[in-house]
Amino acid sequence: MQTRILLVEDEVHLQHAIKLNLELEGHQVHISANGAEAIKVFREQKFDLVILDIMLPEMDGLMVCENIRLYDQQIPVLFLSAKNTPADRISGLKKGADDYLTKPFELEELILRINKLIERSKQIKNSNEEKVPKLFHFGNNWINFENNSAQGINGRFELTKKESMLMRLLIENKEQVVSREHILKVVWDYTVIPNTRTIDNFILALRKYFEIDPKLPVYIQSARGIGYRFTLPQ
Repeated sequence: MQTRILLVEDEVHLQHAIKLNLELEGHQVHISANGAEAIKVFREQKFDLVILDIMLPEMDGLMVCENIRLYDQQIPVLFLSAKNTPADRISGLKKGADDYLTKPFELEELILRINKLIERSKQIKNSNEEKVPKLFHFGNNWINFENNSAQGINGRFELTKKESMLMRLLIENKEQVVSREHILKVVWDYTVIPNTRTIDNFILALRKYFEIDPKLPVYIQSARGIGYRFTLPQ
């Protein structure tokens, strides 16, 4: 599957040069020329990496990065900037960037850094998948993630593939809120994200499987306006 990259850059000649070279490397590149548009596109589509200029019209790259991190803590973000002081680089990294490359730069170095970030992101994702045992118990419930069989409040049954993937994602991030947008990206792998009621309906079904009182859930809890959290009572 092609790696999808969001390039946020307002210099047209640089847009074209970066896009061309990344496409020659086998990546798919979407260009946004300003910060507000970049945030809108990021929320609507699925990307594997963001290249983000700091000096942007309407909204600077630092604010864009902060907004991206509200929706996705995992996606690699690489800053491009003409600002090259140590304070500038530290500021960028504090806002949530994974790497910082100053202009002017060699395209070969940019490509090497991008490939390194993508590979590290894949390793982290694979590591997270190993956090959940094949047979996971919670209360009197259990899920076998190897064959999607499960036991809930009404006995044995089979989870659908999407239900199993959703439960795995929530359990991997237990005690942390997982946003609806992130769930759709990971579980449904949508390029364009549909109505988030899709998630809500799946959550309702999972609660009926595993919660004694689905209206007062113990394990699968809501974070109002954001997403859901899997919790193990103490």
